[in-house]
Amino acid sequence: MGKILSEAQIAAYPDTGYVAPVRVMSEADAAAYRKRFEAYEQANGGWYELSKGAKLYLLQTWAAELVLHDKVLDAVEEVLGPDILCWGCSLFVKDAKNPSFVTWHQDATYWGLDKPDVVTAWIALSPATEISGCMKILPGSQKWNQVDHRDTLAKENLLTRGQELAVEVNEDEAVLMPLQPGELSLHHVLAAHASEPNRSDDRRIGIAIRYVAPHVRQINGDKDTALLCRGEDRYGNFLPEQAPAVDMDAAALAEHARIMAFRQEVLYKGVKGKPAHTDA
Repeated sequence: MGKILSEAQIAAYPDTGYVAPVRVMSEADAAAYRKRFEAYEQANGGWYELSKGAKLYLLQTWAAELVLHDKVLDAVEEVLGPDILCWGCSLFVKDAKNPSFVTWHQDATYWGLDKPDVVTAWIALSPATEISGCMKILPGSQKWNQVDHRDTLAKENLLTRGQELAVEVNEDEAVLMPLQPGELSLHHVLAAHASEPNRSDDRRIGIAIRYVAPHVRQINGDKDTALLCRGEDRYGNFLPEQAPAVDMDAAALAEHARIMAFRQEVLYKGVKGKPAHTDA
């Protein structure tokens, strides 16, 4: 047994590219984080503000707590190793009866990272079910390496560029990854995944945290940043970040704006036009 994953889950990850579900906190604790998220959302004019939550852990203490949560990091360590940086996070929120969706894609496509030693921890703050549009994944698709994508810039697509795989996907091979509040899934940066609209009566709220091994480098620029979460950074490939002591600290806001200006240059490199919203 690992710290939090079973031996079977640890052994299966290299073949399947994902692990789910993993309980990392109680439903009551997840509900408390949801309350803090919704307070942030209300105070800042909606969750699309500040690039839909990219690097939100630099501004909001609740997001930093999730990024640095011991059980989350325990799960990540068992597939990524003991030295862990947080490179970013994204909010994926689908309101009740909302048409928003996520097309089939690989996370790595536009991130500019030179190695696939990257894993996403997707934490549910509300039920992520088949009806509410939970994530679905193609097991083993991380072995395809990088696949060509096309940009759609579709308004209802929650991805940065509305990107989608430029190859046909056999939906019969997809596996659903439903999560209850306080559970997470892990998926490899090259694993193909997607999600359908929310047909339920509740919001589907998830925070996707992007963890990288320190030997990974940003090859589309030299000013990228990351937060050391566990272990050591022996490489110095990313400028160090600092978690906030209080919400929306003025200095943190200025640094966040600088970091996000660089990040958007990376994410939109080569794209013609931009969608109505942006993400990391």
